[in-house]
Amino acid sequence: MTENVRVRFAPSPTGHLHIGGARTALFNWLYARHCGGTFVLRIEDTDTTRSTEEYIEAIIEGMKWLDLSWEEGPFRQTDRFDVYRGYVRNLVQQGKAYYCYCSAEELEARRQEAMAQGRPVMYDGRCRDLAEPVPGRTPSVRFRMPREGRTVVHDLIHGVVEFDNAQLDDLIILRSDNTPTYNFTVVVDDVDMKITHVIRGDDHLNNTPKQIQLYKALGYEIPKFAHLPMILGADKTRLSKRHGATSVMAYYEMGYLADALINYLVRLGWSFGDQEVFTREELIGHFSFENVGKAASVFNPEKLLWLNGQYIMKSDPAKLAELVVPFLLREGIVGEGQQVDMSWLAKAVVTLQERAKTLVELASSLRYFFHDPAAYDDKAKAKFLNEKSLPVLTELRDGLTALDDYTHDSIEKVFTSVVEKNGIKLGAIAQPVRVALTGGTVSPGIFEVMEIIGKETALRRIEKALLAIG
Repeated sequence: MTENVRVRFAPSPTGHLHIGGARTALFNWLYARHCGGTFVLRIEDTDTTRSTEEYIEAIIEGMKWLDLSWEEGPFRQTDRFDVYRGYVRNLVQQGKAYYCYCSAEELEARRQEAMAQGRPVMYDGRCRDLAEPVPGRTPSVRFRMPREGRTVVHDLIHGVVEFDNAQLDDLIILRSDNTPTYNFTVVVDDVDMKITHVIRGDDHLNNTPKQIQLYKALGYEIPKFAHLPMILGADKTRLSKRHGATSVMAYYEMGYLADALINYLVRLGWSFGDQEVFTREELIGHFSFENVGKAASVFNPEKLLWLNGQYIMKSDPAKLAELVVPFLLREGIVGEGQQVDMSWLAKAVVTLQERAKTLVELASSLRYFFHDPAAYDDKAKAKFLNEKSLPVLTELRDGLTALDDYTHDSIEKVFTSVVEKNGIKLGAIAQPVRVALTGGTVSPGIFEVMEIIGKETALRRIEKALLAIG
């Protein structure tokens, strides 16, 4: 077991926790758990124009729903501005950073000129060796990047990646408004929080050489890097809202199980033989970067839905009953404050969990366990609630009424008696009863349904059906 592993998930609160961010959090969490290490949650909220408290709460809500618990945090970068400024001052004093007096307008004009001439868009370094301050201007601070040699990234997924230092910009580390920038704060935080492994999306790989140079300038050990492959939509472009839901909590709202989403996300980039379905314990035990691929993964909503159905099918009914209650409330199947017998609900859930793909579907299917049908399906009523079914339905009602011991087996015996006496097939009586009890022609086994809803409810609904036939 690797000792003293410290990893972090550091989202920017400029939106909800999305699928890509959740996958990054998951890989960090798994590696920390696999190594017996520490998982740190850090909120990178230096973008004060876009970061909101609402999004911070939404990210934490998403992490908690996925059950990705952290040992330290959540830390917030806006609480550490004085720390960053102290590091900036030290770099300036050591000559490793310098004041830049170029205005935003001047920088933009040079950028446009470079683009027009087909040159790389980089800062031209004109303030790099200024002898005196420029009066009347508030400077930013730039890091003095080496101009020769190469920066080598030893990545746990991509292997050795080299960058020509001549192509690395003298990046701004402190803006003219005295706020620090991302590439600088992330390094300072990782130093102060003793992060040993930086695990993030490979869209950050181009930032890594700049950050490595900052580690060197600060005199600190460089952490190990692992850049995860991107998640793409079906059209092989970066996953976005046009591909469907990207927010983690949107999947909660759609009735997905957290464990199913976790299982699906880990397989977007990681594999372990041919195994598809994993417990969390298996994921923790098997996880390593050797099994993380370099290629981007395609998000497949249909496969996620299938996997969710597998998890629902194999879930403990009592646990599933707890999970479906909020959806029963949302659908108005259960009233606010209404007491639900959870052991009874678990019995109802058992009859449906092999068919339901989501908790929304499961809640909808449970409606007739709680409520008499508001109406009958027109085709079902015409076919099964008619003059032909009236005598056998009446006979069944009378047989059920006479039961003292109302159980699955005794209900079945009443049906068998009616079938044998009238020389009919079971469906000739089971389907009219199913329509009477549920309003439609599809349900779990009719004897199970009747036992669960109880004798009084079953008889009331059959009586209503008889009245509907006239």
